Amino acid sequence: MIAMKASEIASVVQGQLHGDDVTVTQAAVINSSEATPGSLFLAIKGERVDGHDFVADARSHGAVLTLSTHAVDGPHIVVADVVVALGKLAQHVRSNLLDLIVIGITGSQGKTTTKELLAAVLSSAAPTVAPKGNFNNEIGAPLSLLHCTAETKYCIVEMGARHKGDIAHLCSIAQPNIGLVLKVGTAHVGEFGSVAAIAETKSELISSLSPEATAILGTYDEYTPKMAALHKGKKITFGEGSECDIRATDIEVREGRAHFDLVTPEGRSAVGLRLVGLHQVANALAVASVATVLGFSLDQIASGLSTAESHAKWRMEIHELPSLVLINDAYNASPEAMAAALQTLVLFAQERGGESWAFVGKMNELGESSDADHAGIGTLASELGIDHLVCIGAPQYGAKIAPGSATTVHLCADKAEALTVAAHINPGDVALVKASRSEKLEELADSISAQWMHRIEEMKESEENA
Repeated sequence: MIAMKASEIASVVQGQLHGDDVTVTQAAVINSSEATPGSLFLAIKGERVDGHDFVADARSHGAVLTLSTHAVDGPHIVVADVVVALGKLAQHVRSNLLDLIVIGITGSQGKTTTKELLAAVLSSAAPTVAPKGNFNNEIGAPLSLLHCTAETKYCIVEMGARHKGDIAHLCSIAQPNIGLVLKVGTAHVGEFGSVAAIAETKSELISSLSPEATAILGTYDEYTPKMAALHKGKKITFGEGSECDIRATDIEVREGRAHFDLVTPEGRSAVGLRLVGLHQVANALAVASVATVLGFSLDQIASGLSTAESHAKWRMEIHELPSLVLINDAYNASPEAMAAALQTLVLFAQERGGESWAFVGKMNELGESSDADHAGIGTLASELGIDHLVCIGAPQYGAKIAPGSATTVHLCADKAEALTVAAHINPGDVALVKASRSEKLEELADSISAQWMHRIEEMKESEENA
């Protein structure tokens, strides 16, 4: 964060300063344990925790100033709403960093992976700030901006939405130079009512861009390409069609990872991703589009994509256990993400020669289409030839699977019952664990791993005693 006096911050956020006029030199934090000498602590009152109760802890870690809604110990600025004040401060900092290039990213699927890939490519050339974790709301996006300094060249801002107008609000704070829309899907359709309403909300990123900014649009759904009409400035498309400005061709999969030729106006170059899943091609193309706009060479982009890795927890984590591949993708789930994960499972199973096991839990926030969406994924699993579909608290997956299907459906009431089914996994098999985050299926993934390792030890002991 750029250095600011407490009195200046108070003026920007329209708050009342109490105590010494200290200087803030480090970024703002909402977790008191993450405070460092010179940082600003945001005492946000949430549903479960009140940040005001942690002011002393933040100060013990070095925080010199607190934003709060009432009097606390030490220098502090009292405001009516800490989150609103955070937005004002981030907007001020962004406006004063004239050389900073902000890239706004939105979409129903792939935001976090694209962010990580893009950060890897951009940071190889210049100081880059990217959010850690799922910082894509009215708190996370401003916090990302407050991590920027005069030396920061690029700032990547994830933009999620729960309501219409959320992304437009984030754009007013971040003032993006590049707006990237990945794909419009059905995630959160239960909240918005329809995919069209989701598309309208995602399009706020494009309609909020200045004429000097660049819009980058995916071609993986019917809505995103049409957003081009909302922007008067430069527009770029990416995808796998010949009409796309940035595209992938000659795509093949090796050990679950996509290899393809990246085609840009500069030419063609081979890319071999380290990320698992054919769906990662779209994320890579999005990154290539941003880097192309920023003037990176084709070789820089191809090399960056081929060496970048994802560190997002529970997103397509590949665990190479003895004689078993376990794919933990328990972070979130939508019909699109579930389909991509199942396709990845099939690819791994085909290469390994064993059976495929899909341990799937509920996809939440799908609204009225929930039962049909779950049934559709079950049908897809059957069509893909997945050997075992283990439905955990979600029998809807098996509702439309045709009699006589080669897919064996296991209906389990809970994770404990699913773990019992997992005892039938054999050496050479591949297992996927996936559901919405609230289902906590990462716990099942851990249990399957522990159970398998115990079986391996037992087999070793049996062989030694034979």
